[in-house]
Amino acid sequence: MTTTEKTVLITGTSSGIGLAAALGAARAGWTVIATMRDTGKAEPLLKAAAEEGLAERIRIKRLDVVDPASVTACLDEVIAEYGRLDALVNNAGAAGVGTVEQMGVDAVRATMEVNFFGVVTTTHAALPHLRASGGRIVTVTSVGGIVGQPFNEAYCAAKFAVEGFMESLAPVAATVGVGVTVVEPGAVASEFVANIGLDVPAALAAAGPYAPALQAYLARTQASFANAQSPAEAAEPILAALTEERPAFRLQTSQWARDFTAPKLADLDGSAVQDMTRTWVR
Repeated sequence: MTTTEKTVLITGTSSGIGLAAALGAARAGWTVIATMRDTGKAEPLLKAAAEEGLAERIRIKRLDVVDPASVTACLDEVIAEYGRLDALVNNAGAAGVGTVEQMGVDAVRATMEVNFFGVVTTTHAALPHLRASGGRIVTVTSVGGIVGQPFNEAYCAAKFAVEGFMESLAPVAATVGVGVTVVEPGAVASEFVANIGLDVPAALAAAGPYAPALQAYLARTQASFANAQSPAEAAEPILAALTEERPAFRLQTSQWARDFTAPKLADLDGSAVQDMTRTWVR
């Protein structure tokens, strides 16, 4: 089957930004392939879609970003059913709090696997189809992909890696008609943080000499999430990246995120770097 409607595949849509992005894209007229590792968690999205009359625009599929076979199978189904893929939104990820001495190297590798190699895997599989459609790659990173944050060594390392990967890919992808954008949220009121599963008393008890620093960090973080933006607000730049004619390479999701990254980034929207590196490939 081939459809004339634009089709977007979004990873990590069971909650939070991914769920909001799926609904937003459906409202904008896209056919949305809403993927998640556990399709048993699809009910919140399906219920919201039904309430808004969007159920016909959203299809739930299983995709586990750390399983290349799952990624390939999902994309093969999409192309068989719809004949095209116009955009990929890399949203799936997992948070983690801890410092390397306590976490150990295996935990760091696991964090990198989900947050970095998961993005690489889905991007690699989607690119041939996006070249065919002149499509777009939109990747949700984090302000933690710009500013390294205490007790987030593994998570920030992964997000820094994603930012570097996409910034390097963007001028190359552009030569074959594929646009690339990264979206950087700050604090978002979603299940993402709750899914860390951090037992604070246990974490502090296990932190040893790092306990005072961890306690201070957790207090600061709790305060920042008290003023977090909603997932729907954080998803708005994703929709802009999907629909605008020439979206910027880098989009922050709030003024808070822009202010937070400003000391590190003079080139807030990534245009200066992109203008420079484009000249290297043409």
